[in-house]
Amino acid sequence: MAVTLTEAAADRVRRFLSHDRSALGMRLGVKRTGCSGFAYVVDLAEAIGDDDTVFETHGVRVVVAPDALALVDGTRIDYGSDGLNEGFQYENPNVKSLCGCGESFGV
Repeated sequence: MAVTLTEAAADRVRRFLSHDRSALGMRLGVKRTGCSGFAYVVDLAEAIGDDDTVFETHGVRVVVAPDALALVDGTRIDYGSDGLNEGFQYENPNVKSLCGCGESFGV
């Protein structure tokens, strides 16, 4: 099991972490939404629960709750821009379908 960050994604997370010294890393989760089923939820991890799984890449922790782990296992997270849009980009081997608007995915 693994969730990894590219160097660009790790740099971006480090910038967020530098503004909140109490944060322990990045929390990656999912929520039910959109036309395909799930959307990624990214936040700062303020705490790490006993049942959370923690991955570390380029010195940055990625914290995943057990209910999201099967949906994001194997995901590679990058950070980049496409025209005027910039943000995290997910390469998730579990994804079977994407919605047309790019807001959600199905497994």
